[in-house]
Amino acid sequence: MRTTYIGMGASIAVISMIAVGCGSSNGSSVSNVSSDVSFTGIAVPEGDSQKELRSTTEVSVGGETQAISFTKLLATGDSNNNEIFGLVKDHHDTPITFDDGSPYICNGTNSGVGSGLDHSSILQKNGKLYMVSQFECQVGAMYKVELEQDAATGTLSVKENSMEFVSQKEGFGGFVHCAGQTTPWNSHLGSEEYEIDARAVEKDINASTGLVVSGAWDGEEVYYNEVAKFWGNDATRMSPYYYGWTPEVTIDANGNALYAKHYAMGRFSHELSFVMPDKKTVYMSDDGTNVGLFMFKADNAEELGAGTLYAAKWTQTSQANGGSANISWIKLAHATDSEIKAILDPDGDVETNDAPLFSDLFDSADGNSTTGECPSGYTAVNASAYFECLKVKSGMEQAAALLETRRYAALVGATTEFRKEEGITYDAANNKLYIAMSEVARGMEDHKKNGEANSKYDIGGNNDVKLDYNPCGALYALDVDGNYTATTMSAVLNGKAIDEDSDGNTCDLENISNPDNLTFLEGTDLLFIGEDSSMHKNNMVWSYNVKTQELTRLLTTPLDAETTSIFWHKNINGYSYMTAVTQHPMEKVEGASNDEKESFVGVLGPITGIK
Repeated sequence: MRTTYIGMGASIAVISMIAVGCGSSNGSSVSNVSSDVSFTGIAVPEGDSQKELRSTTEVSVGGETQAISFTKLLATGDSNNNEIFGLVKDHHDTPITFDDGSPYICNGTNSGVGSGLDHSSILQKNGKLYMVSQFECQVGAMYKVELEQDAATGTLSVKENSMEFVSQKEGFGGFVHCAGQTTPWNSHLGSEEYEIDARAVEKDINASTGLVVSGAWDGEEVYYNEVAKFWGNDATRMSPYYYGWTPEVTIDANGNALYAKHYAMGRFSHELSFVMPDKKTVYMSDDGTNVGLFMFKADNAEELGAGTLYAAKWTQTSQANGGSANISWIKLAHATDSEIKAILDPDGDVETNDAPLFSDLFDSADGNSTTGECPSGYTAVNASAYFECLKVKSGMEQAAALLETRRYAALVGATTEFRKEEGITYDAANNKLYIAMSEVARGMEDHKKNGEANSKYDIGGNNDVKLDYNPCGALYALDVDGNYTATTMSAVLNGKAIDEDSDGNTCDLENISNPDNLTFLEGTDLLFIGEDSSMHKNNMVWSYNVKTQELTRLLTTPLDAETTSIFWHKNINGYSYMTAVTQHPMEKVEGASNDEKESFVGVLGPITGIK
C-alpha cells in the first residue's frame, strides 16, 4: 500500500522489566500443549493454479486424520439485506458514489485509494454467531453479518438478510482499517493504519478548501484528501487527529453492533492491537518506517477506555541472526477515552472541526541535519517524520502523548526505529509473544538504507537498533513475565533473500517472505504466519512448529492478493476454524474479470478434537 506516516509521543518514567523471567500467574514456562496437531502441506502454485486460492485438505489431530477445506463466506460486492458488502458511507451513513455514479466499494485499486477487505472477527454472543468485517480504505467501512453453523458438519454460512452497516459517524468515521482480533470477551478490536502527519497537513493545507495542496506530498496527499468524501467533500470539517486510533465493535443483547474508538490507547499507525489473557494488557504494533512498539495496561479487565500507555525501549544484546535485545517500557501517559475525545472535540459536535493543530501541542525548530543537533531547549528525534527538533508546549503533555504518540515516545527516549511492524500473537503455554517484522531495514540498520550508507533514518535519533538488512523480514519472540510484560525480544525465524528465479521470486520459496498477520492455535505448538509480499509471486500462509521449527505451507492466495485476517477460533460449538482473507486478488492481472478481483473472506476447517 501507499504509505504516509507521521510521528508520535511519550511522558517520562521508565519501567525496567529486564531479566524478570517468566512468572507463574500466566502459565508455566514449560510447554503443556494438550493436542498433537499437524497439517499436510501443499506445493508452490504453478501455472493456472497461481490464480486460485489453494489450501491444505488434511489435518492430523491426536494421530487421526481429518479432511478439511477452505469455505468462502463473503466477497466484496455481495448483496445481503439490501446492503452491499464493502460499500463505503458518509457522515450521514449515506452511500458514497464515484464520479460516474457507481457505488464506492472498498476493494483494492478498484476503490480509488485503499486495499479492500481486511480483518473479519467471528463473535459468539447471545447464543448466535456474528462476523464483523473491516475495510482498509481511507474512508473506512465495517459490516456485520450473522453466521449459521451446521450442527452435524460444522460448516459455516452467512445467514440471509442479516447484513448491517456498522456506523462510525460518532467517531469521525473510520480510516484504513487493517488487522484485528476477536477479544477474549468476544468483541471485534480493529485498527486505523497510516495516520496522517498533522504537522505536514498544517504546513501544506489550503485553508479555504481544507485539502492538502496538490503535489505537496508527491501525490501522497490523496491519502488525506480522500477522507473528504466522508464529510460530503467538505474537508474543512476534518482533522488528521480524527484518525489513527483503535476502534472496538461490541454486540449488545439485541444483536446491535456498537462502535467506539479507544483514544486512551494512543494514536499512531495501528496495524494490530492484541489483548493478552489478563484482558487488560494490550500490545500494539505500528506499521511503517521508524515506528515504535507500544503497550497499554487497562485500568479494568475488558474495558479499554481507560489505562496507561507505554512505549518500548530496545537495548540490543546481539546483532546476529536478526538480532536480540532486552526490552524496557517507558510510561507515556494515563488517559481515558473521554478525556482525549474532549481534546479532539471540545464542543461535543462531531460535525464541526475544532480539534487542535500540531502547533498547539509542540514548538519546533530547525536543526542541523548533518550532525543531528538541535537549538537549546529542543530535543532531537527521528521517528516516521525523520529528523526533527521538538519541544512539548507547557501543559500539553497528555495531549501530545496521546495525539502524537510516536513523536512523544521518541522525545522521552523510546525506540522509534522499527520497520513494517505487523502481526502479533501469543503462545500462552510458553509465555511467548510473537511479532512479525515484514522487513528488517532502514531504522533497524545502522546508518544505512537497504545495506547502503544512509543516515536519514538514524540522524538525531537513538540508533538503538543496529541489524543487518533483510528484505524478506523476520519473526520475533518476546519473553513475557507474570504481569504479561515483555522483557526480551529476539528473532526466531528469518526470511532468506535469493537471486530472482524464473517466476520473479526473490525470497526463498521454502521460507517466509515479508511476514504480516500471525495467529497461534492454542493447545498446540503451532504458530501461523501470513505474508504480504511482492517477493513471493503468490503470498502464502504457513504453520510454524515453535518446538521443532518445522514450516508447513498451508494456503496460497491468487496472484497479487495479500493474506490477511488469519485468526484461529478454537472452539465454536466444538469446532475450530481459521479465518483468512484474500485481499485485492488479481488486481494487476491483465484480462482478469471483476469477480476474480473481488476480495473475499472464508474459513479453513472445521476441525474437531483440539483441546
